[in-house]
Amino acid sequence: MTTTASPSVAPHGPTGTRRAALPRVPRVPHRAGFWITAVAFLVMMAFNTVPTPLYALYAARDHFPTVVVTVVFAAYSIGVMIALYLVGHISDRVGRRRMILSAVVLETVSAVLFLVWSTTPGLIVARLVAGFGIGMLTAAATAHLADLRRITHPAATVGFAATIAGVANMGGLAIGPLVGGAFAEWADAPLVTPFVVFLAALVAIGFAYAFVPETVAKPAAPSAYRPQKVRVPAESRSTYWAAGIGAFAAFAITGLFGSIAPTFLARMLHEPDHLLAGVVAFSVFGAAAASQLVFARMAARPQLVLGVSAMVMGLLVLGAADVFVSAASFVIGGVVAGAGVGLVFRGALATAGTLAVDGNRGEVTSGIFLLAFAGMTIPPLLVGAALLVLPLVPVFGGFVVLVLALIAWAGPRMIRTTA
Repeated sequence: MTTTASPSVAPHGPTGTRRAALPRVPRVPHRAGFWITAVAFLVMMAFNTVPTPLYALYAARDHFPTVVVTVVFAAYSIGVMIALYLVGHISDRVGRRRMILSAVVLETVSAVLFLVWSTTPGLIVARLVAGFGIGMLTAAATAHLADLRRITHPAATVGFAATIAGVANMGGLAIGPLVGGAFAEWADAPLVTPFVVFLAALVAIGFAYAFVPETVAKPAAPSAYRPQKVRVPAESRSTYWAAGIGAFAAFAITGLFGSIAPTFLARMLHEPDHLLAGVVAFSVFGAAAASQLVFARMAARPQLVLGVSAMVMGLLVLGAADVFVSAASFVIGGVVAGAGVGLVFRGALATAGTLAVDGNRGEVTSGIFLLAFAGMTIPPLLVGAALLVLPLVPVFGGFVVLVLALIAWAGPRMIRTTA
């Protein structure tokens, strides 16, 4: 790998404060660094959904109920939320590379935990560690892609970098279950091989990313640490909560397909094929990524109308799959709802962004992310707990009704306030 020296420039911080000059360190060109960062983002996101089709194997091996699957899955979302609150915002001060390399280390530790401590407590700890790493990663990687793109294409807007960040994020989430399902179906050691493969991949991307240039210099004067503030604008609280509840509902669907959808396929639809479980999750997350690409040029309001409509339609089809015990309807409903998820979440962030004032954009956005990951955590946990005392059909139907009610309340309000 050829290296060059970093330019001795003194960039400005996010508030315009003059920063010390960037140190001269070996690096790859910024253009190559952009794509290395995107691949690192994608691989780490994929690692975090590779266990989805494997949960049924853990449950069969250890004889634990579905609620334990949701607890293991929820540990990931809790880790993400903790990291978003504590450190998700500090890459502007400590640097993008430090945050992303720290995330690689945490994901590597998680992979090792899956290999050496695969009992239920170990799975929970591994998912919590992985979630914390992703909470550190998402904002830093998105910002680093924007920085690197701005350096190589000074006249370009942030649209291309944002699109690549979105594809890496949702595309990685889509690829993970597909890989996990393939290993679960065909590998001799399905609870070992996927994590060995991803452990090697994480080490490789960590090594490659270490040569990506930093785009944020150390501040000339240190500033006091504080957790990320979450501020709800008082003058537009109803609109803000509509965006937050929309994000909550959207991520509830991803949480369902990332945790207990394989259980639904196996127990009610009598489809125990682990590869099929991976394909279903891949299709839902892939639809969320694809919809953002396909409709990227559509104006914000019709895009949001389409997203809300797709979520409602998909949920209705999922309800029909529950009533009529149809695997085909389950897959179709998940894909349609997934396409809506991508557009609704983008719309929620855009709606919240219009409410930001006086430099509080990060505080406003962080609240939407926290509500989104709460949606990924709480409804699947409620489903898992309900399955301890109720049959699967009414529990799944209750989930569909709950998410439908949330998006029916939030969707029209988001649409009315979107230009």
